Amino acid sequence: MQHQYTDEELINLLLQDSERAIELIFEQYYAYICKAVYKILPDRTLTEDLAQEVFLELWRKRQQLNISSSLKAYLRRAAVNRSLNYIRDQRIKFTDEAQAPPLESNVAGALQRLQADELQERIDQAIDALPDRCRIVFVLSRFEDMSYNEIAAQLDISSKTVENQISKALRLLRAALAPYLGLFLLGGLF
Repeated sequence: MQHQYTDEELINLLLQDSERAIELIFEQYYAYICKAVYKILPDRTLTEDLAQEVFLELWRKRQQLNISSSLKAYLRRAAVNRSLNYIRDQRIKFTDEAQAPPLESNVAGALQRLQADELQERIDQAIDALPDRCRIVFVLSRFEDMSYNEIAAQLDISSKTVENQISKALRLLRAALAPYLGLFLLGGLF
């Protein structure tokens, strides 16, 4: 029977630059991280890729680690964030050059693009600041075009909980983006 290390022991080994530490952490938490990612992005290959990226990032940042909760909770949070970042990054990529907006050469067009970029950054920050469950439900609804029932089934929660989380997300986002709501049209986000 293999020795099950505590989170504290694993973190200490990791801080000592022990490659064995990352192997042990991987063995102990890989399946758990895959499950967390799969709940958000039900694609096995993508799930495995994103889970491996979580462990790679853990290794890269091992000297700057500040884990205030358990290692398991830290890794889960990293996996959820990695999944949501993937969704966010995919929605802004154009699949075809023909879909790219035409380039404007005038100053007004450049100013509009700068304002739009600033607004998008503020929206992304506001979404990232939402509580975990609220953010996951909102992202799945708005960026993955999943219905409330699909989200409820995917996350094993009730449709009413999904509805409440969407309402909460919209309320929080409106409050966070209030200074910008009068300046920009939010393109159906809210």
